[in-house]
Amino acid sequence: MSSSAVPSAYLNNSPATPDWLNKGDNAWQMIAATLVGLQSVPGLVILYGSIVKKKWAVNSAFMALYAFAAVVICWVAWAYKMAFGQKLLPFWGKAGPALGQSFLLAQATLPASTHYYHGGKFVETAMIAPFYPMASMCVFAAITLILLAGSLLGRMNIRAWMMFVPLWLTFSYTVGAFSLWGGGFLFQWGVMDYSGGYVIHLSSGIAGFTAAYWVGPRLTKDRERFPPNNVLLMLAGAGLLWMGWAGFNGGDPYTANIDSSMAVLNTNICAATSLLMWTCLDVIVFGKPSVIGAVQGMITGLVAITPGAGLVQGWAAIVMGILSGSIPWFTMMIIHKKWKPLQAVDDTLGVFHTHAVAGLLGGLLTGIFAEPELCNLFLPVTNSKGAVYGGVGGMQVVRQLAGGFFIIGWNLVVTSIICILIRFIVPLRMSEEELLIGDDAAHGEEAYALWGDGEKYDSSKHGYGFMSDDTAHNDNRRSIGAAQV
Repeated sequence: MSSSAVPSAYLNNSPATPDWLNKGDNAWQMIAATLVGLQSVPGLVILYGSIVKKKWAVNSAFMALYAFAAVVICWVAWAYKMAFGQKLLPFWGKAGPALGQSFLLAQATLPASTHYYHGGKFVETAMIAPFYPMASMCVFAAITLILLAGSLLGRMNIRAWMMFVPLWLTFSYTVGAFSLWGGGFLFQWGVMDYSGGYVIHLSSGIAGFTAAYWVGPRLTKDRERFPPNNVLLMLAGAGLLWMGWAGFNGGDPYTANIDSSMAVLNTNICAATSLLMWTCLDVIVFGKPSVIGAVQGMITGLVAITPGAGLVQGWAAIVMGILSGSIPWFTMMIIHKKWKPLQAVDDTLGVFHTHAVAGLLGGLLTGIFAEPELCNLFLPVTNSKGAVYGGVGGMQVVRQLAGGFFIIGWNLVVTSIICILIRFIVPLRMSEEELLIGDDAAHGEEAYALWGDGEKYDSSKHGYGFMSDDTAHNDNRRSIGAAQV
């Protein structure tokens, strides 16, 4: 064999390895998708099941598990093409199945993503066509619904949730995904959303808050005291969420390139900075660090860097981490506790602050700090840049604001319509009796069989009848963290 010959292992010379297939890109996309899937199952399943009160552990975990499964089926049946298929409307793709062999074995394309110069005759950026087979990206859609569920834990009727998931995926998520990623009007205008700061986080935060308004609050005693049932498991779920974000942001360039490496590094920089900032503020204001607060700071950092992970430099990621660890902290811990309109809506895990506020903040900061060379590696609109780099960069902040307002407005309206329609069929909120009991009433199951193998608590047998999930360990210490919002 000559020194210039390509080893047979690297040749694409069989039906299973066509000429257009890049094995490295294909492998990275499968790994990245798996990492994002692990963020949800088991990541958020564990986090939700442990961050809530003991009597809601099963219900909270199951809401996440159900959403993941339902989204996968809806996605391949009709929703994938609504988000990444042929253009139907400037903000929506044509529905259709993504299940046939001829479709799934073909090279991936985003048919509406061709970008033209302002005149509309000449191509500025060619259609996106990654070097691997059609990928459904269902894990991104699934985690959006699961994040939204964080606003509704501890009281939503599970039957209503089972209806809500496919409806919201179809009429809300696909609109944001097509508009910003699939070649819709915001994509063509040049709004920057590298990996879902708007599509996933802003939409889930606004939709979650809106749905929480329509569903109604938890029981008063649950709102007043809602301690996590297992802080250590909560940290395990949070750790899976953080590590999985390497696939979340690193997989977005559709290839294993230098930009994906930058995205992974910036993700960790911003998350670490934000966690430390949130913790410092907890210590300064409340006198001690909160573990739940640290997790929230981690999340706001991950959320804020998402729209600009591969578009900003490392120093900008630190600045974004400082701001994402302080501004959402201020809205959650100070403004929320003083402003009655926010208190009137029972957002169980503070998803409005950790995802809507942090997502919009990240989008605006991306419009300020996006570096021109990095933008040219990823964006369809050439010569894009952030405001700090002068020139047309100032207009980018306007684009980011407009894109954010579209996502906010659409989710407010569509989520409200979906909730109103569902409540004509089934109640959105559990009954008062079910709310008093929790998991056993909703599912006939409990997270911990503390008194035997499935045996219900009986004070005549076990004593300590005055102790309960609501009264045990009761003290007057001030609660800190998202679960107490």
